[in-house]
This record gives sequence, C-alpha cells and structure tokens, in this order.
Amino acid sequence: MAEVILQAKHLGISFGGLKAVDDFNIEIKAGELMGLIGPNGAGKTTVFNLLTGVYTPTEGAFFLCGEKMNGKKTYQVVQAGIARTFQNIRLFKSMTVIENVMVAYGMSIKYKMPGALFRSSTYWREEAEYREKAMELLKIFGLEDKADFVADNLPYGQQRKLEIARALATGMKLLLLDEPAAGMNPTETADLLRCINVIREQFGIAILLIEHDMSLVMKICERIVVIDYGVTIATGLPEEIASNQRVITAYLGADEEEEGA
Repeated sequence: MAEVILQAKHLGISFGGLKAVDDFNIEIKAGELMGLIGPNGAGKTTVFNLLTGVYTPTEGAFFLCGEKMNGKKTYQVVQAGIARTFQNIRLFKSMTVIENVMVAYGMSIKYKMPGALFRSSTYWREEAEYREKAMELLKIFGLEDKADFVADNLPYGQQRKLEIARALATGMKLLLLDEPAAGMNPTETADLLRCINVIREQFGIAILLIEHDMSLVMKICERIVVIDYGVTIATGLPEEIASNQRVITAYLGADEEEEGA
C-alpha cells in the first residue's frame, strides 16, 4: 500500500459567524494526483490556505506523513514538505529565472553569513551545486535557455511554469497547484499537462490540484473532491464526478427537481 502523504480530518474554519470550510476530509497517497474543484467562492483556496499555515483551522486537524500540522507557521509547513503555487503568480520578478529557483534551496544551504560575505570555498561549492540542480529543474519545464532572463520578462505561461519549478526546489512531499492553467491558451495548457506528468513520473510526489479547466482535471486527476459553500458534496473518480447530479447542480445552478422533470 502506498504511503498516506496528506490526511485531513473534519477540517474547518470560521470567520466570525461564517463557516468558510466545514468538515473537510481528504486522504492523498504518495504519487497520487487529486483534484479539488467547485464553483467560484466554494472555499477551494481557503482549503489551500489551511493546508499551508496561512490560516489556522478552528475545527479538525490535518497531517503530513502522520505528523500533525495544525498551528505550524507557513515556513514550518514548507520545511515539513508542503509547497504551493498561487492563483496570482508570485515570483521574485526582479530576479533572474535561475535565481528564483535557487532561492528555494535556502533551507538546505550549510554556509553561514560570514561565508556568504567573504565568498568562502564552501559558499562557491554550494552555489555551484544548487545552480546545477536548478538548471535540471528548468530543463523539465523547457526554461533552461531562459535561466539568466529577468523573471518579469517571461511570457505568462512560462512564469507559471517557473513558479512550479521553484516549488519543486523545496523538495516537497506534497505539491498544491492553485489554478496552474489559469490564463493559458490551449497550447500552453497542453505543455503544462506534459510537465505535470513528467513531475509525477520523475519525482513521485503527491499533487492536489485546484483547476477550473475541467478537461484538464478529467485528463490527469485520479480522484476528485468537489466542494460548494465550504462543504464537500462529492468525492470519486473523474467519470463519477462528471455524472454526479449534485455536482452538475452546483456548477450550473439548476434545480434538481427541474432536471429530473
């Protein structure tokens, strides 16, 4: 049996009198790609914020490889092995492409501040090592020839891929992708799909994906969780979700009785 990477049990959060997420449960195993979908405002990004320490759950708990993560700061969550991308790209736009990736190795460096200031042999050795690792990641995304470009000068689709490459550099066990195909044209989306498949094959990491492009979701996700108004309304295989009347109603706003008439 594959190792359980992420487990959320009765996870929830309230803001004042509003329950943004209620009784959310999920289990993701090593190497699995799961989709998290729902209409706009359903609470999907709030779930991501709970899983990355941006918000502290007011109910329930979640575990990474059996370790309880409630109450950990965002940097502690990253150190433990959860990384994410965002709906709105958050790169270090004035830094180069390769610098954006190398900065994610910051938790692994061994040289200290004096070594960096005086450019010690340890500093140069580690910088060379992490530059090489960063280049290997950029090759996966076809960005190796853009390594020394300023990140802000990349086309939109390539900025998206760079953000994923930077997340991979943290050495995570679970990757959270928040609408990675948003704003992409069909060619860019197809290239992203290829990259995600390569990531799974090469790194074997678990992935939780939020995405509004249903064709993408149905192509790559092994299982899908659907939430609406913060409540889970369906969990299952892509074909089961596609024919689930409650899911169709949530997306289309149709009345179930009218649908059955």
